[in-house]
Amino acid sequence: MIRRLAKLSKNSSLFLFGARGTGKSTLIRDLFSAENPLWIDLLLEKDEEVFGRNPGELSALLNRKNYDWVVIDEVQKVPKLLDIVHLEIEKKKTKFALTGSSARKLKRGAADLLAGRAFTYNLYPFLRLELGERFSLNTALSLGSLPGMMEFSELSDRQEYLRSYVKTYLKEEIIAEQVVRQIQPFRDFLEIAAQCNGQIINYSKIARDIGVDDKTVQTYFQILEDTLLGFMLPSFHRSIRKRQREAPKFYFFDPGVKRALDRTLRMELLPQTYAYGKAFEHWVILEAMRMNEYLRLDYQFMYLKTKDHAEIDLVIERPGQKTLLVEIKSTTQVQPETVKNLERFVNDWDAPAEAQLWSQDPHEKRLGSVLVLPWEKGLMEAGLSLT
Repeated sequence: MIRRLAKLSKNSSLFLFGARGTGKSTLIRDLFSAENPLWIDLLLEKDEEVFGRNPGELSALLNRKNYDWVVIDEVQKVPKLLDIVHLEIEKKKTKFALTGSSARKLKRGAADLLAGRAFTYNLYPFLRLELGERFSLNTALSLGSLPGMMEFSELSDRQEYLRSYVKTYLKEEIIAEQVVRQIQPFRDFLEIAAQCNGQIINYSKIARDIGVDDKTVQTYFQILEDTLLGFMLPSFHRSIRKRQREAPKFYFFDPGVKRALDRTLRMELLPQTYAYGKAFEHWVILEAMRMNEYLRLDYQFMYLKTKDHAEIDLVIERPGQKTLLVEIKSTTQVQPETVKNLERFVNDWDAPAEAQLWSQDPHEKRLGSVLVLPWEKGLMEAGLSLT
């Protein structure tokens, strides 16, 4: 079994969020391997039917028998259970471990009632540190690292798993839950969103391409965030108000799922190509943000693009430390001209900052005011790795 870096505390009730297939149930089972909690799996038809029809049955069960812990898997399937969970937590007799792959339905439920009463964690596909010797950069870039995909050794099986994952997402998260009125525009949106992965979102252009209005496209992106299929990377600005007005970038949570959505799984990613460079940037950003979550660092991540189109891939605000400006390049040999843009930014920065370029160049060096690091060393220097 691959050990996960996510550390869950058993000193409080907890929420564990993660997209489908990230291993939430496996992690929870491992956490309670020495105990015998009441386990409710709402992906099972019998459990969903019982508690969907009568959420109060949970209180009846707990009145008949004392449990130290209750696990409710995929709690978003019956959001009204959260009202009962809240009441039972208040009694201080039972702790709850709740998993969910969609924050959308929970927002309509009583998840806010648990604020401060349940610790919140997120689980992601495997990181390179979790995979250890099994880690392959080429595999990570082209197929991602979902646990289910890693169970197959044949390339064709891995690709088929990812295609099935996307179909299951549409069927169970979107169609079955009646999230959108018309499914075809949303299907078209998914492919275009994947093609635009890591780019600044142009809501109007996407709306024209799929034949809907801007507001609908914004709703579609919100659905992706709520179902944990991706996240927004906001634009940097010293003013929080102005920061919120700038268009963000959107990144899917796994490179393999992104490639399944834009139907490029069969296309080989070749070094020194645009597609390879974007895939490498995507994956490094995912690693950085996942480690920030697991290590509970409270870093904030943004990108920066000026009016003359100069851009920084990551602006990382670290509490009590200098702001880190990071460029991510897949090149194996960084040249002085590669860092000129980044050097100009850090020299003009009006607050304490440092600049780094993370790449596949194995040689650490300083070019002017920019520190060039192998990507592994860059993550470690930023505090986004384990020493």
